[in-house]
Amino acid sequence: MDQHKILTDELVKLLNGGSAHAGFDDAIKGLPKEARGIKPDKLPYSIWQLVEHIRIAQWDMLEFSKSEKHESPAWPGEYWVKETAPADESAWERSIKQIGDDRDEFIKLLKQGDIYKAIPHGDGQSILREALQIADHNAYHVAEIIVIRRLLGAWNS
Repeated sequence: MDQHKILTDELVKLLNGGSAHAGFDDAIKGLPKEARGIKPDKLPYSIWQLVEHIRIAQWDMLEFSKSEKHESPAWPGEYWVKETAPADESAWERSIKQIGDDRDEFIKLLKQGDIYKAIPHGDGQSILREALQIADHNAYHVAEIIVIRRLLGAWNS
């Protein structure tokens, strides 16, 4: 098998949740609505804030990878929402849908071009580097979601 295809296939698995840990979809599956906005004692964020942070950061990396016209949000303030809970069910569903849609769009990008080539408008980034960053970033925050669920008694492993 071609080494590039092996790498691309592994990156897709990693972006979808890997095989060594739970993915985003697993982390939110069956989450009680009332648990979305709870900030456990001494933690600075709720599951909603983590979900939104994942959405914003992943969207930013996708858009940066596609367009030189993209302007990233201001760090850190525009990467974190202040509201601890979604305004309503629709806000939750839109965020979850965008995370999945953006992940799928990035995977298409990953499969269509030279993943090693520097992104022309970047300073050394490549699609490979962005894929690894998205996967690493999301895995870190997915683990935090699972920890919060465990603290709330809302996780069935």
